[in-house]
Formats: sequence, structure tokens, C-alpha cells
Amino acid sequence: MISVKNISKRFDDHVVLDNISLDIAEGEVVAIIGPSGSGKSTLLRCLNLLEKPQSGTLQIGDITIDTAHYTTKDEHALRSQTAMVFQNYSLFKNKTALQNITESLIVVKKMNKKQANAVGMKLLEQVGLLDQAEQYPVTLSGGQQQRVSIARALAVNPKAILFDEPTSALDPERVHEVLQVIHRLAKSHTTMVIVTHEMQFAKEVADRVIFMADGHIVEQGPAEQVISFSENPLTQRFLRQLINVEDPGEFSI
Repeated sequence: MISVKNISKRFDDHVVLDNISLDIAEGEVVAIIGPSGSGKSTLLRCLNLLEKPQSGTLQIGDITIDTAHYTTKDEHALRSQTAMVFQNYSLFKNKTALQNITESLIVVKKMNKKQANAVGMKLLEQVGLLDQAEQYPVTLSGGQQQRVSIARALAVNPKAILFDEPTSALDPERVHEVLQVIHRLAKSHTTMVIVTHEMQFAKEVADRVIFMADGHIVEQGPAEQVISFSENPLTQRFLRQLINVEDPGEFSI
């Protein structure tokens, strides 16, 4: 479903991604973990060209581009293969929950309003927000807003959904409701790439975990193996630091 070959990204002289390659199968759920500044969110944003790599190739579905040479048409084609869920929700403040979901269906997919509303209501029901269809984002909790954002991502029927730390902006009591929705999507074999600091969630929901540090993939493998039984010293130190919050460690979390 997703193939990344030799992707490199730098900001001025700072190398953020150094020759990254990875493959993600259809229906696979991959969690990317690592310290702040490791390149994990940049890698995610490179997958839909929100960040432009300096070199490498990207393939999503049947669309392949050389990131050093591509057209606006190529960019739109690649970007249409995925949907992104951001940590800060990125909802239209002047539109209801339902309108936030149907906007892309009407504007991009050229669906009529009645059809779009039917799809939107079904998706709101799927994320447990049917009763909030006519509410505006300002009246919704952070967890509810993020669930609307997930429903909006599902609306365009993407080949894969990209999650950039979907719970990091939430109050602790709201985290679980969002993770439950993602957990249900995983059971339906939706292809997902999730940048997260929620280790228990990653262990439960991900087929594979990738640990990144300093712009490199340090380790990857089955979630249980990487999180609970890693033999890599860098991975071990990072996970130990997450558990022992009083230990300043060597990473910025």
C-alpha cells in the first residue's frame, strides 16, 4: 500500500530524515515512536507531501512519484490517496460537525448535498457523535473534535489514514474515547500510520512498531517485541525514560 524508498529531508543544514526506506502493507497498522526531534512527524508529513523531501520516491496505492521531480498534478494525485488526522483537529470553526465531514465530499468528490449528508451522518454514528451533528467545534470537547476529524478523514475513502499524535492535545480523560475509535478502525483492517507516545495503545493496536531517533529508523518489528522485549539499547533507554518521568535521560520526549 505504501512504499518509501531513500527519503531524505533537511531544513537548511539540519538533516531530519536520512535516507529512510520502509514498506507498509494494505490493512497494516504501523505505529511510529521516538523522542521529540527524531523525524517521526516529518516522515508522516512527507507521505502526503505536506513536507517536501529533497530526494527519494514515494508510492501510495498505484501512484508513484520521484520527490526530486514532480508536478502539481502528481502532488494532488499522491495526496488524494491518504487522509491526515492532526493533533490540533484542524476543523472549520464556522461549520458544524456534519458540514466539516461533508465539505470534501461536496467540493472535491462533487457529491450532491443529500448524498454527502447521508455519508456524513453514517460516519458520525460510527464515531459515536450522531447527536452532535449540528454542533460547532467550539461547543465540542477536544475528544469529540478529534472524532469529527477522524470521521472527516474516513469520508474521502482514503487508501491509508495518517495520524500525527492524535491524542497529544487532549485532556487525559478524553484520550480513551479517541483511542477506542482508532482501535475499531484497526479491527476493520484500515491501513493506518500513527505517530504516538501512547505505548500501551501502540502495543495493543499496531501490527508493527517503528522506533526512530536522529532521522533514522533504529528498530522495527512486531509491537509486543519492540515495546516489551527490545534488545536495542537506544529503544530501551527511550522506553525506560517514558516510564520513569523523573529520569531526565538522554532524550527530549
